[in-house]
Amino acid sequence: MSVSCRHSFSALGQRATPPIIARLMTAALENPRLLSLAAGFTDNATLPVETFGEAVAALTAPGASPELLQYGTNQGRPRLRQLLAERLAREEGHDPSWAEAGRLLVTNGSQQALYLAMQVLCDPGDIVLVDRPSYFVFLEMLRGLGLEARSLPVGADGRLDLAALDAKLTAWQRTGDTARIKAVYLVGYFSNPSGRSLEVDEKRGLARLLSAHRLVVPTIEDAAYRQMAFDGSAGAPSVLALEEWSAFPRLYAGTLTKPFATGLKVGYGYCTDDEWRSRMLHVKGHQDFGSANLNQAVLERVLGDGSFDRHLGRIRPAYARKMQVLHAALVEGGLQRLGWSWAQPQGGLYLWLQAPADADLGLDTAFYRACVGAGVLYVPGELCYGDVPAKNTARLTFGVLAEEDLREAARRFCYVAAGS
Repeated sequence: MSVSCRHSFSALGQRATPPIIARLMTAALENPRLLSLAAGFTDNATLPVETFGEAVAALTAPGASPELLQYGTNQGRPRLRQLLAERLAREEGHDPSWAEAGRLLVTNGSQQALYLAMQVLCDPGDIVLVDRPSYFVFLEMLRGLGLEARSLPVGADGRLDLAALDAKLTAWQRTGDTARIKAVYLVGYFSNPSGRSLEVDEKRGLARLLSAHRLVVPTIEDAAYRQMAFDGSAGAPSVLALEEWSAFPRLYAGTLTKPFATGLKVGYGYCTDDEWRSRMLHVKGHQDFGSANLNQAVLERVLGDGSFDRHLGRIRPAYARKMQVLHAALVEGGLQRLGWSWAQPQGGLYLWLQAPADADLGLDTAFYRACVGAGVLYVPGELCYGDVPAKNTARLTFGVLAEEDLREAARRFCYVAAGS
């Protein structure tokens, strides 16, 4: 006698869908013919193979402690957290004691820090204010958690439009929607996807406006690309360092993945609110009770002996060069003559393209399918909006492809654009 299996899924399980990022990464890895300007892989040629090998050799030399192959702590290695705190203090222009190692938690990439933050802050139906455009993986995560993303309005120049936001907040107060706003999410430096950094007056103005509307809610600044400025500058102060944000609970999400080695998957969060941080650590303990101790030990060593900064000194000009190669290839391919536009970023890994207003570059469009057929992949910009997507936008990355492949990928992309 056979017995049929009966089971049901939670609301979270039912909302879960295959992540777009996994689809893009798999396509890039499984099809060598497909030149990917989509998945944000870093440059293979500059990955720190030798530095990594030296660090592992030193950590595993005869007589070395085997503790790095043992479980670590849930919050992260104390020395690594201290080094990260000192580095953060320097970036904000303060002495090393300004940032406290106890406020840091080490995570499995900065993505885990973002997920933990949302898990402990929000319930289904809550609202999170996000940039326009914003990091599409974060937006997918919000949808999976049953949360609603609403975009902070911007002007034609991409800067925050605080007057428009003031009007929106006033309207949302009348409808009662402001009671559902539980968090703000900003990509402060060389935004994924736009490549743009928030300027200090935008950050200050946003904090003043939110305070005026009594929306002093937890705020996350995603700084994944801060250390990838082509000129090595730290950029505008973060929300951690600006007086206007001092009343807000703040989480600064950083990573050692993009600027060093993506395969190590080590990120961190610096959280100013004790209870928020504690609850994130509680949930993290249930998930993994500590990020990979060996990976942390490697990064602790390269941060401490200066190898990390020497590596940054190599990759920054390499990425600046690759950005110029992709930009020049798109210009040479006639994309600007077809009415497309984009800015040249000063750091990060991305170009943000705008096609003529009537173009549709979405995931299930003829344009996207034609690009795949031509052997080139991109991220449709429609994925990068919390609401009212601009369908005539696309994100291209210059991270992983070699220069000749960047030129060929641009040629294929422009070929499709010319025929559409």
